Amino acid sequence: MESIFHERQEGSLCAQHCLNNLLQGEYFSPVELSSIAQQLDEEERMRMAEGGVSSEEYRTFLQQPSVNMDDSGFFSIQVISNALKVWGLELILFNSPEYQRLGIDPINEKSFICNYKEHWFTVRKLGKQWFNLNSLLMGPELISDTYLALFLAQLQQEGYSIFVVKGDLPDCEADQLLQMIRVQQMQRPKLIGEETAQSRDQRLLRSDVDQAIEVNHPFDGTGMLDEDEENFQRALALSRQEIDMEDEEADLRRAIQLSMQGSRRSEFLDSLPQNVPQSPHTSQTDSLSSEELRRRRQAYFEKQQQQLQQQDRTLDLHDKPSLSSSTLETDPGGDMSEEDMLQAAMNMSLESVRNHLNTEEDK
Repeated sequence: MESIFHERQEGSLCAQHCLNNLLQGEYFSPVELSSIAQQLDEEERMRMAEGGVSSEEYRTFLQQPSVNMDDSGFFSIQVISNALKVWGLELILFNSPEYQRLGIDPINEKSFICNYKEHWFTVRKLGKQWFNLNSLLMGPELISDTYLALFLAQLQQEGYSIFVVKGDLPDCEADQLLQMIRVQQMQRPKLIGEETAQSRDQRLLRSDVDQAIEVNHPFDGTGMLDEDEENFQRALALSRQEIDMEDEEADLRRAIQLSMQGSRRSEFLDSLPQNVPQSPHTSQTDSLSSEELRRRRQAYFEKQQQQLQQQDRTLDLHDKPSLSSSTLETDPGGDMSEEDMLQAAMNMSLESVRNHLNTEEDK
């Protein structure tokens, strides 16, 4: 449809767009239409003066604004009609008694001009197909023959005045091309500003979602939102999962991840000022009772101790961790703090990794 001339809306110059879309070219400008409107105003003033320039009607007429145009760019039906007379075209009100006497099917017409309040637009046949050339659309809208009558009836129901354009329209490239081919339109063109409005609605929706997330997870200045905080949260989750793991290979992999993440967590905590409170998320294990935590840690430490005893003979003295297994065995969660217990679990994991590696080397 690139060959179809289609002026989009600018300001309130819909009458200009309507005429140019009808004639398929830049035939009229606002200056030319204003000249026609001024000529009509002068003709009307001269008629009013025939009754006397001193009459009350004449003075009132001079004080009133023009009915043929205004500062916004609106032009009356009289201006449009006079502009079309230049091309030998005339307007007949659709479904008027005069039109009904002609008994013509709308499908056999060539074009219509539609008006509602102060908006004008053209519906024209190009080649063998009808197009809605409304300047408020992003492009021409294809109208099927079967839909044309329904489209016009719908416009009338909405309060539009519809005028049939009678006469021979000037030749245009689009009409000649569409005489030979038929086009298809997969999607109706959107109204000007419709895409902008949709984008704005999507931005507002995203903003509402962000606000909802912020309400559900407020940042009060005490939480740690950097990478170390995320690593620490994953370390806590991995430590809870490791207690219940029965697969030794899975235990080993998670112990390595936990040890690496735990070291970054320790460095981060040491760098924090003393007066900054820790994130409330570090107390997630409070959901379990202290007795249950103690029981699970005891079972975990006993299991690790058994592994250490079996592999202790293969270790050199300088490879022993600073925190001995006997220390963990004597107090697996009694008076130890939550942070000490987590650090002990990390050290045990590192020790288990070393044992496993040494065992593999011996083999």
